[in-house]
Amino acid sequence: MQVKALEDLLAETPFFKDLDPAYRSMLAGCGVNVVFRAGEFLFRENDPAERFYLIRAGKVALEIAVPGRGPMIIQTVQEGEVLGWSWLVPPYRMQYDARAVELTRAIAFDGACIRTKCEQDPKLGYEFFKRFSVLIVQRLAALRLQLLDVYAQP
Repeated sequence: MQVKALEDLLAETPFFKDLDPAYRSMLAGCGVNVVFRAGEFLFRENDPAERFYLIRAGKVALEIAVPGRGPMIIQTVQEGEVLGWSWLVPPYRMQYDARAVELTRAIAFDGACIRTKCEQDPKLGYEFFKRFSVLIVQRLAALRLQLLDVYAQP
């Protein structure tokens, strides 16, 4: 089995592949491989937002608590997708729960490490903001659809 460097893994994913190679190298320095068993939470709503994740294999359900109904899945994130944007936006608190649906392998990136690098290099900061803005809009759109579904039912 061939072991790939984090930089190489980033270059293969849509979210990071067109990022300047120097930035991918820097980003790899803030990342570490992690594994979550099925049912294990990557994070919970209101936890400190200290990381974001690139899902390498597996699936993660993004959930919100619905009073009287329990957890509701608003979106499922899978291989090649990025999870977690709250590390970028004060007050740096997670906005939903993230639970592994199956064995999941990911790269966890230290949000404080990335924020520091973005503050030192405004071009990098702007690049991250553009990429994560799309992610935020996608999550909000998914949440909107789920809420419409909840309130449309009697």
